Amino acid sequence: MRVLAALWLSLALAGCMVGPDYRRPDAGLPSGFGEATVANGVAAVPHDWWKLYGDATLDGLVESGLAHNTDVLAAVARVEEAEAALREANATLFFPLVQGNAGATRSRSIVQGDRVTGNNFTLGLSTSFEVDLWGRLRRAELTTRAQLAASVYGRETVSLTVAATIARAYFALRSLDSQVAASESITRATEESLAIARKRADAGIASELDVYQAAGARSAASAQTKEFRRQRAAIAHQLGVLAGRVDLAFGTGAIDALPLPPLPPEGLPSTLLERRPDVRQAEALLEAATQRIGVARGAQFPTLSLTGSAGLQSGELSSLFNSSAGIWSLGAGLLGPILDGGRYQARTEQAEAQAKQAEAQYERAVQNAFRDVADALSNVRIGADTETDLAQHLEETRAALRLAGLRYQQGYSAYIEVLDAQRTLNDAQLAFIRNRQAYLSYTVDLMNALGGGWSPR
Repeated sequence: MRVLAALWLSLALAGCMVGPDYRRPDAGLPSGFGEATVANGVAAVPHDWWKLYGDATLDGLVESGLAHNTDVLAAVARVEEAEAALREANATLFFPLVQGNAGATRSRSIVQGDRVTGNNFTLGLSTSFEVDLWGRLRRAELTTRAQLAASVYGRETVSLTVAATIARAYFALRSLDSQVAASESITRATEESLAIARKRADAGIASELDVYQAAGARSAASAQTKEFRRQRAAIAHQLGVLAGRVDLAFGTGAIDALPLPPLPPEGLPSTLLERRPDVRQAEALLEAATQRIGVARGAQFPTLSLTGSAGLQSGELSSLFNSSAGIWSLGAGLLGPILDGGRYQARTEQAEAQAKQAEAQYERAVQNAFRDVADALSNVRIGADTETDLAQHLEETRAALRLAGLRYQQGYSAYIEVLDAQRTLNDAQLAFIRNRQAYLSYTVDLMNALGGGWSPR
């Protein structure tokens, strides 16, 4: 058996391999990114980057999504399918196909004018094996192996996308919590202003116009609060689907309670893009397309097949297992195209064209990845600068509202100044909250663009 196994293996690996070998193309990217990063830390970003936000609820959501999200489950099933395809390709390359057969026939024939009726019983094994003279089967096995790698990277891409989507949705949820709180604060302020306006109108030192204006401001603030609550409910439902747990319920929180994660230092090399799973998936698909050229080219050459059978044959069932009933056969066959009308060459050219398409898609994936990182770096930098401006603007509008209220109560200004100051403060609060949400989402974009975190090694 060892001798036969060695013989099969040597025959499987016999001959040359036609077709091109895979080499990674040069994407022609710059050595680094043009944007500088925000200097709020230079610590390495771990693979489970979402834990940097220090929120146990977010950690649980991401872990649940990676385990139960339907897109992730489908990606895992695609990997299992690719693994089974690779096992099939290995079996075709290294092992012969052995089949068993058993049969019984009864027939009548004429022998020298006499009718002869007889039985025939057979029991045996048969095998066939293609000798890989031109490497066609080896190229097919390499193609399947590359497709498996592409499926694995595809699963990682889906997992990374799901984690990033959950993080962004969670930040939107906390942003809406803060917007609801800010809107409720404005509503309370408008209620206090309405009470003051009514007292002043009852005392005859203000008109009913002030009362109507204050009541209108209160109604608008109340309606705004209800709209934010509606949006929050929709985001909560979306998070449940993303996490694969549609029955989730969330408590309230604040967007500014989440810490800003550390970011990579300046001078990131563009070679970091090679670790992105979508880039590696595109490269694996390019390698598979390159190997398929060899499969198509190998089909243009003759194939050598070895066949064999052994078994028992007898006209009587009782004597089927006698030593004289044994039969066997060995054979070899060479089969190749002579006149094909150019169809095999056309198939090779199709494979070559598909490889060119895969190369273009790989280069596009690399270029898009470079753009994603550059965009995320600039967004993070601008988001940080904008937050400083908005924080200062928020303090100024709060001071302006206090002064407008005092001036109105002392009779130095009309109520329209209070309304204007309240609207300005409302807008400033919401702008600060939404910018913080965008800033946190930009940090997610950056870690997502770098392939799920950054590591110095």
